[in-house]
Amino acid sequence: MIKKTLYFGNPAYLSLRDAQLVIKLPEVVKNDTLPERFKQKAEVTKPIEDIGVVVLDNKQITVTSGVLEALLENNCAVITCDSKSMPVGLLLPLYGNTTQNERFRHQLDASVPLMKQLWQQTIKVKIENQARVLEKCTGEVFKCMKVWSSEVRSGDSENMEARAAAFYWKNLFLIEGFTRGRDGIPPNNLLNYGYAILRAVVARGLVSSGLLPTLGIHHHNRYNAYCLADDIMEPYRPYVDELVYDIVNSGLEYEVLSKEIKAKLLTIPTLEVNISGKRSPLMIAVGQTTASLYKCFNGELRKIIYPEM
Repeated sequence: MIKKTLYFGNPAYLSLRDAQLVIKLPEVVKNDTLPERFKQKAEVTKPIEDIGVVVLDNKQITVTSGVLEALLENNCAVITCDSKSMPVGLLLPLYGNTTQNERFRHQLDASVPLMKQLWQQTIKVKIENQARVLEKCTGEVFKCMKVWSSEVRSGDSENMEARAAAFYWKNLFLIEGFTRGRDGIPPNNLLNYGYAILRAVVARGLVSSGLLPTLGIHHHNRYNAYCLADDIMEPYRPYVDELVYDIVNSGLEYEVLSKEIKAKLLTIPTLEVNISGKRSPLMIAVGQTTASLYKCFNGELRKIIYPEM
């Protein structure tokens, strides 16, 4: 089943009733002149089991602990945003799989050669997907991207990822002064937002597969709680890039994250991707990817299942 992404950008009261998320508007609740029947009709309910991601983007949102408990029990990712509407926090369940302890052990016991092989595959697919994005967006075939993809070695020891990235960003967004960077000029703001949503989806998938999102196969940072999510999301980033490219070229003003642009970026979990020869929503594909990663850790598989554009 395709899980929904719920975005809250206005003041709201979120509570729980009969396994349903109850959404109330403060201006309605506090208005004593309105009849009780009207107030009840103004309520909106959503089944908790249908929700995959919740984005909280307003300082006047009230959430009960019962709601948070129910969302986390349902393996839902809860994202909180700052005053600039950029995601700054991510809440995930502690236990997302019934065989958690066994799965942790397999992950912790993974050998360095295995980690390097998995990272090699991850970067190879990422560059291949970047090449396809360039081809679709510019109408040109860049053979150098395919060469760099084929030359990725174990652990990406020659850093083909960086070489491909420099070329990729230079040719994707032909905007004066643009370089890819978190604090760079637009559309970096759109990319940052999109990657934050993607990261939450991947972290959710990892927890659901019984893996520790902290322990990366390549990224290692004592201050980063989601190193593995940052690793596994790499081949998925080009899907976000393509969406941002389409937004930039649609004529919309993208200097500021408007409601219209955020609405488009919040479709990331439901973007169609091609994985294992079949079309699938991105969130479901991520579940296949994280499940295959665990099978690599326990020896059932030798490769992670990634989408191909």
